Amino acid sequence: MAGSAGSAGSYVEDVSPSPYRERASRLPGAVVWTRTAVPGDSAPVLPDGCMDLLWTEGRLFVAGPDTRAYVSEASGGTRFAGVRFFPGTAPAYLGVPAHELRDRRVDLADLWSAGAVRRLTERVDAAADPAAALEALAVARAGDVDPPDPWVRGAVAGLSAGRSVASVADAVGWSERQLHRRARGVFGYGPKTLARILRLQRALGLARDGVPLADTAARAGFADQAHLARDVRELAGAPLGELLRR
Repeated sequence: MAGSAGSAGSYVEDVSPSPYRERASRLPGAVVWTRTAVPGDSAPVLPDGCMDLLWTEGRLFVAGPDTRAYVSEASGGTRFAGVRFFPGTAPAYLGVPAHELRDRRVDLADLWSAGAVRRLTERVDAAADPAAALEALAVARAGDVDPPDPWVRGAVAGLSAGRSVASVADAVGWSERQLHRRARGVFGYGPKTLARILRLQRALGLARDGVPLADTAARAGFADQAHLARDVRELAGAPLGELLRR
């Protein structure tokens, strides 16, 4: 979701006077965030390889893995809280394959028992700190289910570092076809798409740190600056310069 998250579920604490805040979660690699919508705020949510469990007054829902920018529109003053899971881990906690939620926002009651979700929603609604209550919900759920597959973090680390899909598949002991099939279930898409999204996040992080764009392209793994510009526009829906001004 929107914010200053880095690639592969890392985070950068936002200390600017912004309606968005985030912090590290008790769940490994996850981030807890809050946001209050302001009038006219329609900044796109960029693909980051992650899925989120979200709350807004009276509603719990899930943001699936995005392959393109998602524009979130809400009335000014609307409060949101979310748990952004480390890439590839949310399906184990939610009990649904990631590819079924790709580019979608789905009510949690469509995935879990409606009665249970109603009680959970009421609990978060009534909490003095909805974000903490939402995190507690996620932590409790994680304790009740099998943990994410152990290969997931290694694959994310390899792709985040710019390694080829073939080398990542070899590292986990599978063929590229096997990796693709398993990746769809946990990431929502194949490893090549995940690598492209993580590369975008690497580039955004470098550019926001003031690295010149030509150097950003080279260090993030793009063929050249034109390649970077094309990927940013295709995945983020806007030129890189516009994203950096937000």
